[in-house]
Amino acid sequence: MATRRKKTVRDVDVSGKRVLVRVDFNVPIQDGTVADDTRIRAALPTIRHLLEQNAKVILMSHLGRPTPENRDRFTMGPVAKRLETLLGKPVTKMDAVVGPEVDEAVAHMAPGDVLLLENTRFEPGEKKNDPELARRLAALADLYVNDAFGSAHRAHASTTGVKQVRPDLPAVAGFLMERELEMLGRVLSAPQRPFVVVLGGAKIADKIGVLRRLLQTADAILIGGGMANTFLKAKGLDVGRSLVDEEATDLARQLLEQAGDKLRLPVDVVVADRFAPDAEAHVVDVAHIPPDHMVVDIGPRTVQAFTDVLSSARTVFWNGPMGVFEFPRFAEGTFAIARVLAGLNQAITVVGGGDSAAAVRQAGLADRMTHVSTGGGASLEFLEGKTLPGVAVLDEIEEE
Repeated sequence: MATRRKKTVRDVDVSGKRVLVRVDFNVPIQDGTVADDTRIRAALPTIRHLLEQNAKVILMSHLGRPTPENRDRFTMGPVAKRLETLLGKPVTKMDAVVGPEVDEAVAHMAPGDVLLLENTRFEPGEKKNDPELARRLAALADLYVNDAFGSAHRAHASTTGVKQVRPDLPAVAGFLMERELEMLGRVLSAPQRPFVVVLGGAKIADKIGVLRRLLQTADAILIGGGMANTFLKAKGLDVGRSLVDEEATDLARQLLEQAGDKLRLPVDVVVADRFAPDAEAHVVDVAHIPPDHMVVDIGPRTVQAFTDVLSSARTVFWNGPMGVFEFPRFAEGTFAIARVLAGLNQAITVVGGGDSAAAVRQAGLADRMTHVSTGGGASLEFLEGKTLPGVAVLDEIEEE
């Protein structure tokens, strides 16, 4: 039976063509240099493929949340320098996103050249998906490539507008986008079983859609982090001064009733007397959280209970830390889960971006995971079953 998939850069002839590539270079900048180049490295296979095929490569990305007052902090200059080092060839960095100087630079490009546009969010029309901005971007290209999965859930001029204003413009996925869709699609549609989901982070509201969807398909869902406090409170337990999503307690109670024993909560936790890296802390049973303390991590019995469930898993999806992992003393629960996943040699392990991706990198275990997503919000919306605007506009191909 024929199936359809998104076209990729493998499916098109790019030789001599102007290829406009939406990448995700939204990287941390410290003291004028790139502090973490993970996202830049993730785009290299697509960029190198295009260069090997003699394309003229025009890159565009957003960076941070610029305002008229802080624009200097979010220029793409440091990104261009880091990309030059990684590629081993010059990268022409533009001082604008669109305009006469950009048009002229593109007109004088030779095959194998790389040009990086300025931060797309310097243009007010970017987040508004302004058709005029999209038209000016589309005019630069013979082919459009989206390799920015982390921004695919946003309908912006650079992610969806270019194709919308020029439906005739070929639009395909880069290798990173292809990998994201393949791995997350496998989790969503055909997980090997047992399929175990680990969810953490602060708010239930951020993950309610994916939680409801995965309750239908997962064999077990392990809850940690701040969102576990809301579930514990919904069960009638006192969680002291812990972070609680007060508006979601009724919802948490409904989910507990719906999920039955499929949804697993912490049995012990690490509590602290204040939110600080040097706070006094100790382990308590979830039924004995002191009223003047707050939960900052899962406890050792919970780590063991979660490990027991994960040990037989054949597919694992993890999104969200188990505690305040940015404080080293309260990172053990999060890092313990990372170590367990790293040891599951027979399982497909997918880490859903955001803080959990940062955690596995900090633990030095990212290369031991089957896939670490570059998109936190995008991965959650994809697994919730939502259509991602930046994916929807890409061309499709039918396969036998």
